[in-house]
Amino acid sequence: MRLVTYTSNSGGARLGVLVSGLVVDVERLGASRGLAWPGDMLSFIDNSVTLLPVLKECLDRTNGRLPVGSAVPVEDIKLQAPIPRPRKNIFGIGLNYRAHVAESAKSLDTDRDLPKQPVVFSKPPTSVIGPGAAIQHNAKMTQQLDWEVELAVIVGKTATRIPVETAMDHVFGYSVMIDISARDNRRAGQWIFSKGMDTYAPFGPCIVTADEIPNPHDLRLWLTKNGVMKQDSNTKYMIFDIPALIADISSGMTLEPGDIIATGTPEGVGAGMNPQEWLWPGDVVEAGVDGVGVIRHPVVAI
Repeated sequence: MRLVTYTSNSGGARLGVLVSGLVVDVERLGASRGLAWPGDMLSFIDNSVTLLPVLKECLDRTNGRLPVGSAVPVEDIKLQAPIPRPRKNIFGIGLNYRAHVAESAKSLDTDRDLPKQPVVFSKPPTSVIGPGAAIQHNAKMTQQLDWEVELAVIVGKTATRIPVETAMDHVFGYSVMIDISARDNRRAGQWIFSKGMDTYAPFGPCIVTADEIPNPHDLRLWLTKNGVMKQDSNTKYMIFDIPALIADISSGMTLEPGDIIATGTPEGVGAGMNPQEWLWPGDVVEAGVDGVGVIRHPVVAI
């Protein structure tokens, strides 16, 4: 199932599910069956253990004959970030692909040895933007704006000190994130300012539920700048896979429904190129993860 947050001419942000070129409004579909279903993504994820199978069964029973007023063509809506305002900071994972470790050691003065534990940083909720929204380039703040395509994991159940063996039971679904980074704003080894400025977490276009992706560790992920391929790799090259990340983070910090883990980026970032490349106003970045989706964003001056 592909869940989205969308807006239309009829009002504010709402929860929908993509079905054959339509966006089916979850709350309105439930109401047509006499059921009080939530109208936003976080509330749905909070109750997904019971709601998700019921929603699937309801959609299966419609046989394409949806109740009047419960669906709208995709071209008539605007997609927002699937979780427009996360409750907590996004958990970012640095240096989680072998080739990216090597290129970072050459260009960003990071350790050339593979990390022995996940490198965890964070991006605040205010950094999130939805599909098509502009990435801000503030020349007063940065002259080294960079890109990183990542598979985002959305937590579905509370996880505290979870072992690797059961970690995947806590995954609700997957999305695409671009970890925008101002490389010249790293401060004494701290990354949050470099990676957490406004618009630095493009996110979307949907959340694909975990049952739709049986193996998230064999997905192509890629990124282009102005139509030119810059990153092209596969999630199988992660150093720490998703169960390891969930186990590590939850060993000391409780993961809650709706939390987001951006699982790291492969090689091909601008800082690793010779000569180095950066994002500038007028550029367009497009990124995708096979089986999940594609997001596209212009870079604008502010």
